[in-house]
Amino acid sequence: MPNGAEIIKATVDEFQKIQAHMKNAKEENATKTYEGLKKDYKSLKAILNSLGINLTEIDEIKE
Repeated sequence: MPNGAEIIKATVDEFQKIQAHMKNAKEENATKTYEGLKKDYKSLKAILNSLGINLTEIDEIKE
């Protein structure tokens, strides 16, 4: 069973991946893809906030 640090790391990694995909989708004008990724982004952001993670440095999208 993963411990708290492992869960946080996995969630931060996923958050950063989603942001990279969002940037690519925006560059390509893939609006449907971007909106789908934005839902995942918001969910991960909520989870990280609830865990007390400061997103100031890692949130590149800021939506």
